[in-house]
Amino acid sequence: MNQETEQDKAVATFGAGCFWCVEAVFQRLEGVTKVESGYMGGASKNPTYKEVCTGMTGHVEVAQITYNPQKISFEELLEVFWKTHDPTTLNRQGNDVGTQYRSVVFYHDDKQKALAEKYKGELNTAGIFNSPIVTAIEPAQTFYKAENYHQDYYNLNGSQPYCQLVVRPKVEKFEKVFKDKLAKKNQ
Repeated sequence: MNQETEQDKAVATFGAGCFWCVEAVFQRLEGVTKVESGYMGGASKNPTYKEVCTGMTGHVEVAQITYNPQKISFEELLEVFWKTHDPTTLNRQGNDVGTQYRSVVFYHDDKQKALAEKYKGELNTAGIFNSPIVTAIEPAQTFYKAENYHQDYYNLNGSQPYCQLVVRPKVEKFEKVFKDKLAKKNQ
């Protein structure tokens, strides 16, 4: 049996709008072993979805991604992050509005911080987007896993209207753009 070692495991945490969309995208990548929806960046302990939705807690809806850096790099995760949401809108992704939907990279070490800042700078310099990138790059804080019904949401609730209208088109676009990075089970 092939046991996973510490060198085969790393964590990335991204906020890019509704965590259902972010989770659904990153779950499909080869080398990603786990994606959990949750909250990070606020002041209160153990926030609930209802509390975070008010925008008053300071938390962001995030996806915490456990991945094997031998199979997928943090740089590749950043590429997916930047290309699967609009990093130029402050506290907004589509119809989701509020600080809980802000674009943010929560870095877990100095290397992640440097790579996120480098990538953001290169994208801004190249003028890839029509407006400057407003994505925050902040140190990771305590991750609070969201309630169980939020986990694996798209895969379990794909027929729900929000999933059909918002999540599915994002996932389909991602699968076309990143076809070569899809986990074999998703091809």
